[in-house]
Amino acid sequence: MALTLHGISASNGIAIGKLHVLRRGMLDVPERRLSGPQVGGEIARFKAALRTASRELKAIKARIPSDTRAEIAAFIDTHLLMLEDTALTTGTLQAIRTHRCNAEHALKLQRDAIVSVFDAMDDAYLRTRRDDVDHVVNRVQRILSGGRTPVFVTRPDDPQVIFADDLAPADTVLMQDGVAAFLTEYGGPLSHTAILARSLGVPAVVGLHDARAHLRDDELVIVDGRQGVVVVAPDPATLRHYRARQKDLMRIRAARASLRKTPAVTADGEPVTLQANVEFESELALAIRDGAAGVGLYRTEYLFLNRSSPPTEAEQQEVYAGVVRAAKGGPVTIRTLDLGADKQVDGARPDAPISQNPALGLRAIRLCLKEPGLFKPQVRAILRASAHGPVRMMIPMISSTSEFEQVLELVRACKRELAEDGVPFDPATPLGGMIEVPAAAVCADLFAREMDFLSIGTNDLIQYTIAVDRVDDEVSYLYDPLHPAVLRLISTIIKAGRRAGIPVALCGEMAGDARYTRLLLGMGLKEFSVHPNALLEIKQSILEAHAAKSRTLTKRILSTARRTRREALLNELNQ
Repeated sequence: MALTLHGISASNGIAIGKLHVLRRGMLDVPERRLSGPQVGGEIARFKAALRTASRELKAIKARIPSDTRAEIAAFIDTHLLMLEDTALTTGTLQAIRTHRCNAEHALKLQRDAIVSVFDAMDDAYLRTRRDDVDHVVNRVQRILSGGRTPVFVTRPDDPQVIFADDLAPADTVLMQDGVAAFLTEYGGPLSHTAILARSLGVPAVVGLHDARAHLRDDELVIVDGRQGVVVVAPDPATLRHYRARQKDLMRIRAARASLRKTPAVTADGEPVTLQANVEFESELALAIRDGAAGVGLYRTEYLFLNRSSPPTEAEQQEVYAGVVRAAKGGPVTIRTLDLGADKQVDGARPDAPISQNPALGLRAIRLCLKEPGLFKPQVRAILRASAHGPVRMMIPMISSTSEFEQVLELVRACKRELAEDGVPFDPATPLGGMIEVPAAAVCADLFAREMDFLSIGTNDLIQYTIAVDRVDDEVSYLYDPLHPAVLRLISTIIKAGRRAGIPVALCGEMAGDARYTRLLLGMGLKEFSVHPNALLEIKQSILEAHAAKSRTLTKRILSTARRTRREALLNELNQ
């Protein structure tokens, strides 16, 4: 009898295949007390385990095919860096010495301390990076316990659907050629599994809580990545339906490849700027290949994570300039540091107190203005990168015009210094803000008078507007991009930009969801910035849309109170 399980959509697509359940189990971490003479030997054992873990990861990285998406290798590099990170290693060594305990227990203590920092973070993406800590620690623990990390042998000629509690990037590398889809018990849309599945173009459903009790090896399953649905032991009629949908999707994807060089223009002739959200320079080549007109959001946070001190101005400038050159003349919008108040993870403020409510605390531009020693080198590096091509500087989480005045003052000071030193930069580098706080959205007209451009960050805007954490399973069902308050704020921002004569982009996940393309066009949006994997799908939606016709239905959606009615109108709009 067929069984339907519901989880969280992580990567679109439909897969049909036999299930393989990875059984890893939780390691039982023993606690042993050591005598004084035993401490030195235990320290040596821990260091040897670190070296073994490093060799394993390097061997896995060496097996990555040259045409594999760069994000995968980048995750492996992150884990290699963590094995050398003093936050993990020094703390564990100190625990062995101080508590005179075995390496396994000392590593667990240090893991718990590090994870508590990530758990307190306000940013959903960064909060899920605790996964990195667990993946690295679990690998070292297995080595210390004398066990081997289980390896799944893929069958490229017969791809399987993989189910696990969670998957480390190294697991994904080893099985990428023989996997039809990924399923995980835990995780959300920003987990490693979700990110890597999207990069590989493999369907994925995560957050399938308690699914293990219903899944067995070699059972036939259907995975609907878009709907977040898994059908176990489907009946013949259901199987025929999904096989037909699978073939339709394959035809659509093949047809989209022909759109790479097609300009993004609506069916009634309105041009649209379609750009990419990127975090690594290596992602940009694929985005440009698929027709991105530039970078609408370049995230800089990864430069500051997993290190004992912030990156230098020269280090940042080199990275930013590389991205600008890789954009081949397209504009690059560089977002300044968007991290929370918990700076233990990047070494910027090692003695900072933990915020009781980090989502409303010292983060993003608030942190940068409080710590000019952290902010100024980044501003100078971004300005210096503008000598290599068009650059826009974007300030995250701006909430008041007084904050922006402080930013302007600091940017002007940096420009004067660079000019006096004869360092090349573009003095007309546009400066704008990411509108993601409801206060900024309501006052978008005031910001539009001062800024060169606005960019709407829907992820946080939705979260703050309806007071819901989208990665919290208890309330994530309330996370609703179609909430009237959210739509009205987006409309307010777009109108404010239009009246001020400045561009307005939308770079949140809503821009990369084709269900909302015509709605956003109907609201007057002219610039979309999306994940590189979504470029061609969104371009196709733009090409098929009639912007003028969309406006009528969009007005009705904006004035409708009932969610079911808004959904119905959205479906009508997308027909």
